[in-house]
Amino acid sequence: MISRRAALGAAAALTFGALLSATPASAEGELHVLNWQGYGTDEAWALEKFEAATGIKVVHDYFTSEQEMLTKLRTSPGAYDVVLINSTYTQQAIAEGLIQPIDTAAVSHFGDLIPAMRDSEYLNADGKTYGVAWVWGMTGIAYNRDAVTPAPDSVEALWDPAYAGKVSLRDDAVEVVSFAAIATGQDMNHPKDLAAIRTKLLALKPQVKTFWASEDEWNKYFAANQFVLAAYWSGSAARSATNSGLPVGFYIPKEGGIGWFDGLSVAAGAPNPDGAAKFIDFMIDPDFYVEWATKVGAPASANLKANALLPEGDMGKAIHTDEAAIARLTYMAPLTDEERQSYQDLWAEVKTELAQ
Repeated sequence: MISRRAALGAAAALTFGALLSATPASAEGELHVLNWQGYGTDEAWALEKFEAATGIKVVHDYFTSEQEMLTKLRTSPGAYDVVLINSTYTQQAIAEGLIQPIDTAAVSHFGDLIPAMRDSEYLNADGKTYGVAWVWGMTGIAYNRDAVTPAPDSVEALWDPAYAGKVSLRDDAVEVVSFAAIATGQDMNHPKDLAAIRTKLLALKPQVKTFWASEDEWNKYFAANQFVLAAYWSGSAARSATNSGLPVGFYIPKEGGIGWFDGLSVAAGAPNPDGAAKFIDFMIDPDFYVEWATKVGAPASANLKANALLPEGDMGKAIHTDEAAIARLTYMAPLTDEERQSYQDLWAEVKTELAQ
């Protein structure tokens, strides 16, 4: 899921894990955070406020994939305090001893979090919390409101001959397999009939114009009329419409959509666990979130009070408070290495055929 987070930053990730490993953080006045670049925790205005309030200077290191994140935690023990982990990887990090339990009593806004995410089995183990739910979103279908009428409501719109040569997919194996599973009535996370999914995806050959990998790329293709219908993320759809002024509509198909959420964890051996708790609390504070969402654009907050404070008419607020759409979501679940590899192999084969 690299592109969803990378979309919020403009530059390539800076990597200095080796330096951090050689000189672990030790001062109480410093905090080391590992995250995607441009994904909320490194907003300069926010870090200035946090330092002014706590005296703690925040230093960032970045990763470009979940696997790189895990590798950095494995190879640089004692280098990090706070790490962003998608909920589908938190249990793996727990099992490997890469993160430690969090004293939720030190996180004042913890009780305001959406219970289903706060108490999720993905973020908790043995009665202990290893990840504090931070932000979440949906993956559904976006469309050009000027070119697609009436507004569609089904996943089958991707296969509708009316949009032949006008569809775009994200180049991501898990995502495309998930959509095909939804379209074939299977469990999105653990589909049993991969042959049916392969057939369904190959049927997109006359439909697909292009693949996209980042929000910036999606916006450029959309503006150039390269497609009128595409898989997309809810927060990104709101930014494309609000910040870029594009005629973007967004919906979660009646058959179902993809839900995801990210948590903030404390690394095992964190030099500044007290500072880590303060930083996590700051990140889920409604004051931070509203400023992030209105200044930059952000996924939905896991803090119910934060979402409620967004201004009326905010497209992101409208999308993320649509209870009927939320009820149609299936949240991404942890996958085995074998499942992940099988999806990647299937997508590599199908993508080659679609591109011909």
